[in-house]
Amino acid sequence: MRILIAEDDNASRRMLEASLQEWGFDVIQARDGTEAWSLLAAPDAPSIAILDYMMPGMDGLEICRSLRKDRPRRHVHVILLTSRGASEDVVEGLGAGADDFVVKPFNRDELRARILAGARIVNLQVELSERVRELYEALAKVQRLEGMLPICSYCKKIRDDKNYWHQVEAYIGERCDAQFSHGICPTCYEKILEPELKRLEEEKAS
Repeated sequence: MRILIAEDDNASRRMLEASLQEWGFDVIQARDGTEAWSLLAAPDAPSIAILDYMMPGMDGLEICRSLRKDRPRRHVHVILLTSRGASEDVVEGLGAGADDFVVKPFNRDELRARILAGARIVNLQVELSERVRELYEALAKVQRLEGMLPICSYCKKIRDDKNYWHQVEAYIGERCDAQFSHGICPTCYEKILEPELKRLEEEKAS
């Protein structure tokens, strides 16, 4: 998983990078808020961003607000890195759209735990998005089967939009994932199959 570090202090940025790489993450760096925003606005933006609360160009709060306003359909898990741990700062950051806070100087174990929690949330969101996509696809298939179907009164074939006639199984199978298992209903067994079996037995006996 890729993580963006946006920190204007070189020492803090290098320390963060070393820790994240040690934990197996792919790290992208930005030295100010403007560079960070350009990376987060890209189509292949990282899923997690660690943003310094105060930095040149755009600060962490501005980036959070822009992310939530301009890219509401793609969630980036934002952790604000700050030396300002007062409750009003936390409230302001969360109100701007941050997901979590880490106070500088950061504790490595705490940072790792918060990043892993963020990674779990991101993975759940990706899985949920995939389920929603599958649901929409299934709904589209169902909608293709809605409405009035022209069906032959005798052979039970169905006519499509191009005036071709199809067996019921073929018509439905092309429009959804349904599979068919053929059997004989009691009525057809009594009216068709049973007389045919009796006829064959009589022919064999004669």
